[in-house]
Amino acid sequence: MQKNIMTFSAGVKKTSHWLWYIALLYFSYLMLLITLQYVPINADVAFLRVKTDVTGLWYYNVAFFTHVYSSMFVLLAGIIQFSSFIRTRFIPLHRWSGRVYVAVIICISGPSGLIMGFYGNGGWIGQLAFCLLAMLWIWFTWKGFFAILSGDLILHKAWMYRSYALTLSAISLRLWKFVLVYLFEPKPMDLYQLVAWLGWTGNLVIAEVFIYFTIGRLYRKRKSIVI
Repeated sequence: MQKNIMTFSAGVKKTSHWLWYIALLYFSYLMLLITLQYVPINADVAFLRVKTDVTGLWYYNVAFFTHVYSSMFVLLAGIIQFSSFIRTRFIPLHRWSGRVYVAVIICISGPSGLIMGFYGNGGWIGQLAFCLLAMLWIWFTWKGFFAILSGDLILHKAWMYRSYALTLSAISLRLWKFVLVYLFEPKPMDLYQLVAWLGWTGNLVIAEVFIYFTIGRLYRKRKSIVI
């Protein structure tokens, strides 16, 4: 009986992993389609059509296209990072994709996202959310990178889970927008303010719960620092 339960549990876990990656690849594909709308560089398409008040600013345009183009590499590099199959069997690929992930977020996607955040939709409430998201994204990624340099693999995983939770805000923000419009049809300003916060705080809560029940348990066992 116990053996059957363990076999069933292992099967459920394996299936959930596959479903997770299939969903992640599917939504990454949708994000790629969104990104391709801005190739070649065009300020009169999609999202930028409602940002005419700032598209005349050269530095906003640089930040926008830099963020849009680079974030796809971050999303895909993150998928490689969190694949246990790649992590255990293709260690060089895991390490190099990790370096790309960290470098692009800290040097390119994060700073450009911060600039965009200052001009985000939703007034100061939305702008605060986007700016905080960008700063935490950079901070969490740096902490994860510093942890692996220090040889702390468990802490590295914890910070990188947090980092990727924020990376996925590009997807979850759009999902929240779809759900809220479908269910409640809020006013545009209210919608922008809600999704600006829900897009990443929900992901972070899920990441913290996951960390607590998996990685956090290892820290508690060895009576180390609280993560």
